[in-house]
Amino acid sequence: MNKKLLLADGTEFYGQAFGAMEDAFGQVIFVTSMTGYQELLTDPALLGYLVVMTYPLIGNYGINRDDYEALQPYLSGFIVREHAKDPCNFRMNKNLEDYLKKMKVPGLFGVDTRQLTRHIRQHGSMKAAILEAEVCKKEGLARIDEYCYENNPLALTSTKNIYQIPASGKRVVLIDYGTKSSIIRSFSDRGYHLTVVPYDTSAADVLELNPDAVVLAGGAGDPNHFTGAIENVKEMMGKVPLFGISMGQYLLALAAGAKVVPMKYGHHGSAPVKELASGKILMTAQNHHYSVCADSLTGTGLEITHISVNDHNVQGIRHTKAKALAVQFQPESSADGATVFTAFQQMLAD
Repeated sequence: MNKKLLLADGTEFYGQAFGAMEDAFGQVIFVTSMTGYQELLTDPALLGYLVVMTYPLIGNYGINRDDYEALQPYLSGFIVREHAKDPCNFRMNKNLEDYLKKMKVPGLFGVDTRQLTRHIRQHGSMKAAILEAEVCKKEGLARIDEYCYENNPLALTSTKNIYQIPASGKRVVLIDYGTKSSIIRSFSDRGYHLTVVPYDTSAADVLELNPDAVVLAGGAGDPNHFTGAIENVKEMMGKVPLFGISMGQYLLALAAGAKVVPMKYGHHGSAPVKELASGKILMTAQNHHYSVCADSLTGTGLEITHISVNDHNVQGIRHTKAKALAVQFQPESSADGATVFTAFQQMLAD
């Protein structure tokens, strides 16, 4: 079926439908990862996004049972240059198109993703839709304008119930704002006794569990709207060690009085990050569309620990008085990220 991607500024990109045949609406972004499409498809942080893959061939190793970050996909649509119809890998149990069909995720292939990516870089991320090619531009733009983002994304991506992963190490409570399974595994594999709680668990209830530390992880949406979560973090700060990952960095910064602002097109994929204390360059996995404003950190008690090499985006912060640190990148997704877990361990030991 002939379909197109229509952007809110009226630009059109034509291609062929694969996966689910439904129309799709969301905010269009591009991801620069060469691999890891299965993890991206099931990353709760991509709730409501139309994801463009810059690497030209996607799906060549299929879908397997081990690489899910969640039990379902959260993105609105998937856009590629070419999808592999006959993948080959000893771990695969289905191909990409069959997975998208089963999970009702619309896909679009045959798109000039290079040109589309350059357009997003120049004009910024924006609302868009995957529609039938025959839909007139005026009608399509009207439908895009009517589309509203999810009001409470945390409720859709967070666990509904408290659960534990027992171990003999320090007791850690992880507040699930849409946490990936790989983050949970990272703490469990390091021997922490993990208690995972829903996003709206009160600070009092978290502290009642008497944790050695609290982890703030995952999450989709505009963090400035999550006033309840911000107040909870503010109440816990100074009472228990805090470690923020991705959304957790936003919440920690906002709780301390800093500002978080939207980025032009975000960071989605691999990117180099400088660790200021050592001067080392870390290769990191990133998936965020907002940024802590560096100029707003004055007087908050927060200092920058990591910055993006490419654009000096704030990638890590630490509180100078309370035991609290956070990173914007995803430390569980790269070997260099292990340094962050070491810093967390040292914070607990101090």
